[in-house]
Amino acid sequence: MQRLLFALLLLPGLALAADLEFSLTISEHRFTPSALRVPAGKKIKLLIDNQDATAEEFESHELNREKVIPGKSKSFVFIGPLAPGRYPFFGDFNSKTAQGVVIAE
Repeated sequence: MQRLLFALLLLPGLALAADLEFSLTISEHRFTPSALRVPAGKKIKLLIDNQDATAEEFESHELNREKVIPGKSKSFVFIGPLAPGRYPFFGDFNSKTAQGVVIAE
């Protein structure tokens, strides 16, 4: 009985965590959206869907993250919690077109 009560108490927290997922799409060597607004002070699960046939690397020096996303696949990275500000990111394999920014507010 105590385990059931404990599990029920966790459900609201799980629902809240699901609200902190954000998505990016890579298509034609561009990130969409190119400006992603997220809440400051929260840990974010960033889902990345690479619709291109070739791999792309999500990279950000300011976020201290880099991850290769193979072509026609999906993956994720965790970022944050972030202080309010702008955090640029880019696709290392197509850095002239694959650019964006996370805006924590």
